[in-house]
Amino acid sequence: MPHYRSYDGSELHYRVLGPAESESGLPPLVCLAGGPARDAEYLGDLGGLDAARQLIVPDSRGTGDSPPAEDPDSYAFPRLAEDLEALRAHLGLERFALLAHSAAAATAQAYAATHPDRLTRLVLVCPGSRLQGELPDDAREIFESRAHEDWWPDASVAVQRLAETGDMDEVRGLLQRAAPMAYGQWDAPQRAHAATEPAQLNPVPRAGFWQSIDDRTREAVLTALHDVPCPVLVITGDRDALSGMRAGELVAASFPHAHLRPLHLTGHYPWVDDPPHFRTLLETFLRTGEPPTT
Repeated sequence: MPHYRSYDGSELHYRVLGPAESESGLPPLVCLAGGPARDAEYLGDLGGLDAARQLIVPDSRGTGDSPPAEDPDSYAFPRLAEDLEALRAHLGLERFALLAHSAAAATAQAYAATHPDRLTRLVLVCPGSRLQGELPDDAREIFESRAHEDWWPDASVAVQRLAETGDMDEVRGLLQRAAPMAYGQWDAPQRAHAATEPAQLNPVPRAGFWQSIDDRTREAVLTALHDVPCPVLVITGDRDALSGMRAGELVAASFPHAHLRPLHLTGHYPWVDDPPHFRTLLETFLRTGEPPTT
């Protein structure tokens, strides 16, 4: 696996999927995994997005093949944004398109705030809105609206227990029981994707993701986002019982040139629930700066 040297000398790893720009004629897309601090393997090939263009998928500190940080402060998302800048320099990209899923949207927003002219496009998939200072409750409403589905009673018990336990072995089991709430359907592709989660959790970097982030830091990022010049696409799913949809609306409102695209019958992992639609949406936006009209 290729690696790069970050700002503090750490050797961090990344994966390369799909054809090089010289073959495809398309610039690469850098893709950040969420969690926070979940191994980036769960992104897979983003529903076949690598068929058309190269995907660069870094392992953030303490995840995948990247080593743990010597300084715990390095797990905080503004510092992870500086790792991203080191990766950009290593790849020799003057400007690039960036995709971030879930919690990694905070890293991407921190990067956009500090390096706005480096981005050609920004895609934020099912983001949370903790950076915006609001935690909407519509995710819970989405979860409750699915109480008629067979998996819901056991998932409901698991969700309640997750709020009470700190034992990681128990957490892994509970996450499996609660997993259907993250998807638009609960069929074979979703079950296979969910089965990978317990082995991909990294509690130490996860705990450090928001550490030392005070209101002053958060507000400085939000202020800078108002001047980000590139087109931004924010994707939400109407069955996403993890992030909900309102968080995406708040994130989109933080940028001057944002498009909000809610997806129907789609959960927290839209490339798993509806790969063709996800691919078409992203490829159109990456080419034109605007989502498809339908």
